[in-house]
Amino acid sequence: MTPPVEPEAALSSPLTPPLPQRPGERLLWGRLRGAARALAIAAAAQRHPGLVLALVEDVQAATRLRDALAFFLGDGADQGNIPLLGFPDWETLPYDVFSPLPELVSERLLTLHRLPGLKRGVLVVPVATLLQRLPPRDYVDGHSLVLAVGDRLDLDATRRRLERSGYSCVSQVMGHGEFAVRGSILDCFPMGSTEPLRIDLLDDEVDTIRTFDPETQRTRERLTQVRMLPAREFPLSEEAISGFRQRYRALFAGDPQASLIYREVSEGRTPGGLEYYLPLFFEQTATLFDYLPDGCLALEPEGCRDAGAAFLDGVQARYEQRRHDVERPLLPPTQVYLETDELAHRLKGLTGVRYERSELDERRKGYAEAHNFATLALPPLGIQARAAHPAQAIQDFLAIPGRRVLFVAEGLGRREMLNDHLRGFGINARPVAGWAAFLKGSNAVGLTVAPLEQGLWLAHPDLAIVTETQLYGERVRQDRRRRARERDGDAVVRNLTELTPGSPVVHEDHGVGRYLGLETLTVGGLTTEFLTLEYAKGDKLYVP
Repeated sequence: MTPPVEPEAALSSPLTPPLPQRPGERLLWGRLRGAARALAIAAAAQRHPGLVLALVEDVQAATRLRDALAFFLGDGADQGNIPLLGFPDWETLPYDVFSPLPELVSERLLTLHRLPGLKRGVLVVPVATLLQRLPPRDYVDGHSLVLAVGDRLDLDATRRRLERSGYSCVSQVMGHGEFAVRGSILDCFPMGSTEPLRIDLLDDEVDTIRTFDPETQRTRERLTQVRMLPAREFPLSEEAISGFRQRYRALFAGDPQASLIYREVSEGRTPGGLEYYLPLFFEQTATLFDYLPDGCLALEPEGCRDAGAAFLDGVQARYEQRRHDVERPLLPPTQVYLETDELAHRLKGLTGVRYERSELDERRKGYAEAHNFATLALPPLGIQARAAHPAQAIQDFLAIPGRRVLFVAEGLGRREMLNDHLRGFGINARPVAGWAAFLKGSNAVGLTVAPLEQGLWLAHPDLAIVTETQLYGERVRQDRRRRARERDGDAVVRNLTELTPGSPVVHEDHGVGRYLGLETLTVGGLTTEFLTLEYAKGDKLYVP
């Protein structure tokens, strides 16, 4: 049984989604429009006592959902009360000749290491990534190295162990998966770590462990203990290479020496794209399902399985195109990915919820309950610059008694600009720190910063989130995606003539401030006009 909802958790979200009450039970959620989907997932994470697995259709949807969850979970995500995890895709095409970035592999290995012991949290995963076959759990645990100050450390043995785990010995450590030995100092950039480590030895005892800046080589923070994960998702030990060679010869006919992959691995090297031969390094592979802790709740959007099936169709097509390359014979897709029926079987074994944007008219076979949320589709609220009353739609929307609206901007500079625009239309939006602060406050209209592209409208309570995109249309997205251009001096001058005291401005080095006007100062014997900017703390900046 799912534990009863604590009062604090129930009050932390205006949505209270029903959760399955028995292991293996599955529910349906309907009428989740716009950002209500992320809000419902965040509310479920606040109530569910275990891990929440949030599936999405693709990598882009995963990024959007993680951003939205970070906004709705607020301090809970920041403080680690409800950890927000991602399991990134390799971001390479199936059977590609390129390997994924070490930073992506680092995040994947860290997630695999944390998952089995995770008591609570949200894991966001694209369905294509969920289909990948992975190293078994004992590989990640068995190739992890825990070091603490005072431990005995044999440098030669540690060097060999790191190389077997896929680390590269270099002269100077700069990136993930590298290590260097200089006398009694071991530098290493462990997978799963944001900074490299410098381990100083006194004879064979670990004297200090410190993080350092790879650019300047200056040490930073002292640590008492560290855990180093393997450098790759497959081993490079002599035993693993021997197993790879045996499985390769059993699977592919012909002379193995004709294959670049076989020759390189036999020499202990890692050619690009070796990740797609991962099953040959292990007697048996695992999937992400094998890493999930007990009591996991799976949340699955409509169309997710269709997206998985379309991805597998693309994998099969790419396999047929490339399978005849003698130097790179390919493993069949079934050895690299789960099939659609396997995915359905594994999901069926989890307690779960399937949710849709449309309204559910009846309970469906295989689901214990169907629940429609009280969400509405936001009306057109765009500001019409050429109309007699440009903000009439949003003004009418705000005029309903008891309705609360939170406007969302993408950054501090855009927030100030949006605030000025709203004030020009007679709308007084009070800036708030985030979602939780808005809920706790009593202001009818709020303004905050969040990376949301979709808004939402709840019927009970009457509460809405309105984004910049809904106010200004696609122009906001186009501005955000446009690459930085070279400065045009004439354009800068023209912009300065349009500034009035009190206007918000964004300085590329100092951030958001307000323009106070021009001020004449004498500096070094020269009298010059300076632009005067004021910042939140009352500090002034003079720009020549």
